Amino acid sequence: MTRKLFGVLVVVAAGLAVVGFGVRGAAQDRPAGGAAPAAHDAHGKHFEACAKVCADCQVECEKNFHHCAKLVEAGKKEHARAMHLSVDCAELCAAAGRLSGRHSELAVPACEACAKACEACAAECDKFKDMPEMKACADKCRECAKSCREMVKMAGHGHGQHE
Repeated sequence: MTRKLFGVLVVVAAGLAVVGFGVRGAAQDRPAGGAAPAAHDAHGKHFEACAKVCADCQVECEKNFHHCAKLVEAGKKEHARAMHLSVDCAELCAAAGRLSGRHSELAVPACEACAKACEACAAECDKFKDMPEMKACADKCRECAKSCREMVKMAGHGHGQHE
């Protein structure tokens, strides 16, 4: 499990580095006067905010996966679906976060998939919302789905559109 936790931390650190690179890259793209066009700046903020929310959701889903795995090991098989959805959702959150962080044209379809995964994960975790770990995962998934939907709406529905 320590190896898995280390892997999660590496992925989160890489995601944060990508977000940091996106911020520096946006600053370097500004005109010589130093001011970024308002639309460009607002567009970039949506991508970066979405990347952060996705990274946070990934971590919460990974924690919930671990929680559910322990329950399944203890014979509580009703948590198996939540366990699988949590780890799959974490994967999609990681991909959406990385693509959003670098303002990829593929961020839109990734965020659409992430929002759907987050909705499914939240719905399953809501079945066990009396458990703090499950409630935290459901809440974070709903927040991530909302952020991804906002980013998709802002970026446009054409998958080839980006800043």
